Amino acid sequence: MTAKILFPAIDLKDGQCVRLKLGEMDSATVYNDNPADQARAFEAMGFEWLHVVDLNGAFEGQSVNGAAVEAILAATGNPVQLGGGIRTLRDIENWLAKGLARVILGTVAVRDPDLVIAACKAFPGQVAVGVDAKGGKVAVEGWAEASELGVVELARRFEGAGVAAIIYTDIDRDGVLAGINWPSTIALADAVTIPVIASGGLASLDDIRRMVEPDAAKLEGAISGRALYDGRIDPRQALDILKSAGERRQA
Repeated sequence: MTAKILFPAIDLKDGQCVRLKLGEMDSATVYNDNPADQARAFEAMGFEWLHVVDLNGAFEGQSVNGAAVEAILAATGNPVQLGGGIRTLRDIENWLAKGLARVILGTVAVRDPDLVIAACKAFPGQVAVGVDAKGGKVAVEGWAEASELGVVELARRFEGAGVAAIIYTDIDRDGVLAGINWPSTIALADAVTIPVIASGGLASLDDIRRMVEPDAAKLEGAISGRALYDGRIDPRQALDILKSAGERRQA
């Protein structure tokens, strides 16, 4: 097995690179007003993927920060996965044509699971599902609305559909450096065959080390935002931990 992936996050609000606390738009901290520069910086640090979210798009149900996303795609050779406001097959097709490696479908996965299944057939390996949970229930519309749907229940809808990954976010931990909710993340990974990416709360190298424990073997990786921006995680150390663990598994 190859090394797990650490995805640095670029969250876009009003064309700027920001981080939120607990998904609240009015809690945004601006880290870089040039997202393309941030993408180049992450690539220079050695990261091999980028995780990008159009926050305005998630709330408004359509692409809002498209220009910033296109600038990121032009600035980096790394594969990019994008979520936020992608709600139709045309949206998916247009973004993949512009060079995205993956689209992330969140709200539409709850509202119209058949669209997700159709997208997986049309674009194999390029569709991920975002499962965002608050209090164990799935939230939609940029986390502004709660549903009665359980995390595992939603994920299991897409077994066998060809979903490339499930990105599981614990909203109660997002942006507050509380550490990833490992019990629920690993429980989800064990409940489905789809690779799971952990998100929400990654706080330190302890979380990186936790990613490579035997019971987390099914995880594809994790997403880091504030901990990277605030310097709480040294990129080189984090990537070395993941690389060394991957080499041990291959040995």
